[in-house]
Amino acid sequence: MKGMPEIELRAVEEFTEERLLIEAAKRDPPAFAELYEQNFDRVYAFISRRARDRDEAEDLTAETFHQALRCLGQFEWRGAPFVAWLLGIASKIVADRWQRAARGQEVAVDALEDVETGVNDEIEQHALLAKLIDVLPADQRLVMLRRFLEQRSVREIAEELRRSEGAIRQLQFRALETLRSLVRTNHD
Repeated sequence: MKGMPEIELRAVEEFTEERLLIEAAKRDPPAFAELYEQNFDRVYAFISRRARDRDEAEDLTAETFHQALRCLGQFEWRGAPFVAWLLGIASKIVADRWQRAARGQEVAVDALEDVETGVNDEIEQHALLAKLIDVLPADQRLVMLRRFLEQRSVREIAEELRRSEGAIRQLQFRALETLRSLVRTNHD
């Protein structure tokens, strides 16, 4: 690529590297972790400007990356940065959350009628989830319990465990992927 200005050359190299990472992640989902690390800050910043609070922003960001991993096989390279695709997913997730919140007030009366049947299903789901969480490695299990049972923020867990917030997010991500594959195995 002789004759290209250095800035253009760097941009081409970054797109090539990103494209290789995407292809690797399509073949081997744990390779998605690198894409997650590279794009987390931008996705989180985008969502945090649209969320009510930090906890909601963290939840929506996690949901964005989980959906991105789930749909990665459908991603087609069109020359735009990967983060543009991620931000599209984030936009839809934020819009869905707003719509659910608006409908939630209307649906509350209908939901009361379904509480009795929903409680039994929820108890069964919690029992299955507890069994599955016990299978996780100790550090992933601890993060999942703190995050979802105790409803603690990533920052609080990071401080308690004396690890970076990125490390806690990665443990949560790996735990959720393991749980997802275990649930699929149990349902097949």
